[in-house]
Amino acid sequence: MSRKRSLPSVPRGGARLLAGAVAGGVCLCLVTAPASAAGGEPVVSRGVTIPAFYYPPAQLPSANGALIRTEPMKLGLSIPGLDGKPMPGTATRLMYRSTDSNGKPVAVTGAYIEPSAAWTKSGPRPLVAVASGTMGQGDQCAPSFALENPLTLTGDTVSVGYEALAVYRILATGAAVVLTDYVGLGATDRLHTYVNRLDEGHALLDVARAARSVPGASVTAASPTGLYGYSQGGGASASAAELQPSYAPDVPLKGTYAGAPPADLISTMKGIDGSALAGALAWSINGFAQADPDVRAVVEQNISDSGRAVLADASTMCVGDALFGYGFAKSSKWTKDGRSLGEVIASAPAAQAALDNQRIGRLKPAGPVRVATGVFDDIVPHSQARQLAVDWCRKGADVTYDALKLPYLGDKILTNHLVPLLTDQGDAISWLTDRLAGKAAASNCWTMPLQP
Repeated sequence: MSRKRSLPSVPRGGARLLAGAVAGGVCLCLVTAPASAAGGEPVVSRGVTIPAFYYPPAQLPSANGALIRTEPMKLGLSIPGLDGKPMPGTATRLMYRSTDSNGKPVAVTGAYIEPSAAWTKSGPRPLVAVASGTMGQGDQCAPSFALENPLTLTGDTVSVGYEALAVYRILATGAAVVLTDYVGLGATDRLHTYVNRLDEGHALLDVARAARSVPGASVTAASPTGLYGYSQGGGASASAAELQPSYAPDVPLKGTYAGAPPADLISTMKGIDGSALAGALAWSINGFAQADPDVRAVVEQNISDSGRAVLADASTMCVGDALFGYGFAKSSKWTKDGRSLGEVIASAPAAQAALDNQRIGRLKPAGPVRVATGVFDDIVPHSQARQLAVDWCRKGADVTYDALKLPYLGDKILTNHLVPLLTDQGDAISWLTDRLAGKAAASNCWTMPLQP
């Protein structure tokens, strides 16, 4: 089964075949109808058969956040509790409707977890909508899939469900958790639009809406809601906080954690190019080429045959695959004239404007927000994350900014980006739990001139 794609057109699970064909000068332009749960060939991504649940139907509900389907889901890491209920909770896989960056309806998948732990603080049980960090672009990398399969290790793909640590720590507080897979990650009708702020922000807000209708869920429309995310997830939660007043005012947002948010994609592209996570640059180009005709035109004009093969191959990869396959690659090897993809985009005003439109920080976020960033982060650059806090402070937002001062841990090998994820996680969850319990936040915008 193939997917609808713009650049490149690639049969699902056939990226390597396409890569070889493109490199040899053959143009394969396959476009078929979206996968359907009602029939058709199975979708296979790098040797992993995607469950039929993830195939969107032809018709979608009219309302954002409306459930399309649900089914019970077994958590990969779970133990029976003394009361017979599974710990840390009971999971439900879900598919729901959202709206993409072009204003079109889209089916998105995710998971809801009803916690075994009681909420012992004031008020009703709250809900935390979690936006996962970077998982990849292949459907087998979907965060909900990773909750069920903490380690996917085959001869073709490597995926690790590292987000489970944060999810389980949140569940331990007694808050319910709902997790989005983002647009096109898991759902088999399109390519994942990696770091697209509108797609991600909408998907996160709509999964919070969808959680209320999950069978057996204790959360309601009145449940205090928090947003949590780091890295790609930090950008998604930051975007959602900005979009909530206009897009989802019915979501009672009480606090947002945005860790290491890629608020400025032009700056972030420079950070990941040539790094251990260079494959993520291919994911972002793939996603924006699919969603935006201006970016697509520029890429098609400037990408080399070998670069086109890389984009096709990367489109079905998870993080582990990208680390092994394209770690420390330079995008200048993927273009016709040897310029980096960042330089190519910068030289084309329309494409530059398209990525500049992805900038987070131009709207005032709803409710208190906590921005945390490692001062030596060289993957999602610290300076642009700090600028997000500055931009929000200037708009009068309630911002708690934390510059995480850790030792320098190597040049672009991910350590400067990943260690803050772990060291700040406890503080981030505690801060968010306080907001959900009704405690006021104390903005430290006044300290920004003194903070690194």
